[in-house]
This record gives sequence, structure tokens and C-alpha cells, in this order.
Amino acid sequence: MTSENIHQIIVDLLQQIAPDTEPSELKLNENIRETLNIDSFDFLQFVIALHEKTGVEIPEEDYGKIKTIQNAIEYVLDKSH
Repeated sequence: MTSENIHQIIVDLLQQIAPDTEPSELKLNENIRETLNIDSFDFLQFVIALHEKTGVEIPEEDYGKIKTIQNAIEYVLDKSH
């Protein structure tokens, strides 16, 4: 899995979770929750969907490590090896 693949998965998932937003315009280092104005429940749905799409286990204590798209890409790449 490449960073480009993961980036596309993230954008697709965020589009499903927050359909009124434009996650494709989100910069890599922008805070996902703040920029897209999604609440903690929607963010949880995103993390669960990211796990399902990538197969990478994301324990609750690591949720805070996924603040930006860049963080999410690096997390998935790191844990998928």
C-alpha cells in the first residue's frame, strides 16, 4: 500500500462521513476534525472505516495520533509493515 493509495482511501472515507465537505481540498497537515468540522462520533466512524479499508488495527489510545491526513498516512504505513 502506497501513501497515494492511503491518501485516496482517507479522502473517500471522509467524503462519506462528511458529505457536505470537500476533503479532497484538505491540505496534508490541516486538522481533519477542525477543518471539516466533524464531531467525535463522525471521527470515530472515520477511524473504524479506515481500519476496515486498510486492515490496520487502530487502538483507542492512538486516535489522537491521527489529527491530519499526513498523520493518518504515516500511521497506516508504519503499522502495515
